[in-house]
Amino acid sequence: KDKNIIKYESLMRLIDSEGKVISPFFFLEISKKAKFYTSMMKMIIEKTFNTIKETKKDITINLSIQDIYNKNMVDYIKTQLLELNIAKNVIFEITESESINDYDKVHNFIIEVKKLGCRIAIDDFGSGYSNFSYILKLQPDFLKIDGSLIKDIHKDENAFIITKTIAKFAQELGIQTIAEYVHNEEVFEILKKLNIDCFQGFYFSEPKETL
Repeated sequence: KDKNIIKYESLMRLIDSEGKVISPFFFLEISKKAKFYTSMMKMIIEKTFNTIKETKKDITINLSIQDIYNKNMVDYIKTQLLELNIAKNVIFEITESESINDYDKVHNFIIEVKKLGCRIAIDDFGSGYSNFSYILKLQPDFLKIDGSLIKDIHKDENAFIITKTIAKFAQELGIQTIAEYVHNEEVFEILKKLNIDCFQGFYFSEPKETL
């Protein structure tokens, strides 16, 4: 709320031959079909973990449900966490909540990494098939409120009501809230009045190549 940086998010990007930054929207699904996805994820995890080791900063890494279902990936993550001794600075942000069909496997992953010292965030809550029972089952440390609600909260009464409800629900459970897509001061001030805990968006900083 005082605009201090309290954590970072590690993002995957490609840089083309002309130096243009390419969003995962354009290559992630292709990487899965070409069977490059797992090696790319391991590269991101390695780079992020090494950055945490060097900087001692809290950094979030996005994991899909498929990453959590992948035993090889989970074993790699746990091995690296133990070898580098950085778990207390790692936050795993779980995406694609609507694709969960094995809650036990996801819950077990959360328990295992939390025992090591990691924290868990749920991404994009308030969009798609997000539901409150899902949060009760997984018991995350952070709930990231979807940008589709935040970006119009200053002019859309329904977005305001939904965000207020999510914030109150999270507060009752002792879960910290993070508002995504904070793009101007008006939105920031409204969210502060709703007692949102943390804020992310271009109002503070666009993605950068390094910390």
